[in-house]
Amino acid sequence: MERDTAVQETLDKFGVGVEDVPVLICRGTQVLRKPTIEDVADCLGLSDLNETVVRDLAVIGAGPAGLSTAVYAASEGLDVLVIEARSPGGQAGSSSRIENYLGFPTGVSGQTLASSALVQAEKFGAELAVARTVSRLGCDRPYRLELGAGIVVQSRSIVIATGVKYRKPDLPDLARFEGVGVYYGATQVEALFCRGEDVIVVGGGNSAGQAAVFLSEAGRNVTMMVRGSGLAQSMSRYLIRRIQETPNITLLTNTRLVALQGDSRLGGVTWRDGQGVETTADIRHVFMMTGADPNTAWLQDCVALDGQGYVRTGSDLDAAVLAEARWPFARPPLLFETSRPGVFAIGDVRANSVKRVAAAVGEGSVCVQLVHKVLAESVA
Repeated sequence: MERDTAVQETLDKFGVGVEDVPVLICRGTQVLRKPTIEDVADCLGLSDLNETVVRDLAVIGAGPAGLSTAVYAASEGLDVLVIEARSPGGQAGSSSRIENYLGFPTGVSGQTLASSALVQAEKFGAELAVARTVSRLGCDRPYRLELGAGIVVQSRSIVIATGVKYRKPDLPDLARFEGVGVYYGATQVEALFCRGEDVIVVGGGNSAGQAAVFLSEAGRNVTMMVRGSGLAQSMSRYLIRRIQETPNITLLTNTRLVALQGDSRLGGVTWRDGQGVETTADIRHVFMMTGADPNTAWLQDCVALDGQGYVRTGSDLDAAVLAEARWPFARPPLLFETSRPGVFAIGDVRANSVKRVAAAVGEGSVCVQLVHKVLAESVA
């Protein structure tokens, strides 16, 4: 009660109410009501960007693909700017343990991998701008990137590494329980919330398998739910074997969540099996690992996308697409190059890419050599 009173007194002091939450009090006096992530960055003095300089390379996204590009490009002397909307790591950063990444026989957390890569990139001179969302890519060179708060940066080449965003199932009240019982990543932070309690993992991909194994290590019961008849089509064999060998992981196939219950936080769930039988259980923690969609909404007017919204590159660009885009060169697009010369796409956001951390890192290293070619081409 005393704590609630103190909180209300603080809100009253700054003239804000509950309807203004979240509130950020910055530098002691500046009050931001329901601020955007860009507002927070500006208030805290993060990522002040020079809008006059034209950089050699702008990398959009700081997941494994983007950070790999930044490390190799900066180490080879290019002026590199990395723009990240949230925090470095991308979707891989939410993985509690990646066990099949080369050189880490006991596994490595996605966040640890991303943090190390970020240190490398900055060591070589790459500039990182966090809490900055690119809203539009200008289609003429030098390329203009429009960010929030009216900021525009320019670059002679672009690498799109924006990855994917979590796919959310059509489930009543899902948004109400996000962060208070429903999670989209399984890290040490989420594990603390559900210590000693039963959990549900929804999904049949590698991220779901990694989450289930990680959460099972604390002795809790983990129920995996997949809509299909099994895991073989969507999960690596080593993870399937780990799941089969872990006694406190139960796999329910042909099953889907249909309802969430609770007041201020999740208190229970209901699922339906293939025969239409519904089961309700007092489980307070659900990890949604149901796939993802590409982060490409900001690109639709500039580079060619496939039917699912992934960026088409290299040999995936046919003559008709290039003609429509007014491709200016006699040469075809380079590997990973989009329908705009000097604009590349790598990692999960690229059409027909291999959805693996190692593949994303490899594409980033290869892409830098192609960036050198287009930069030399633009000077010639």
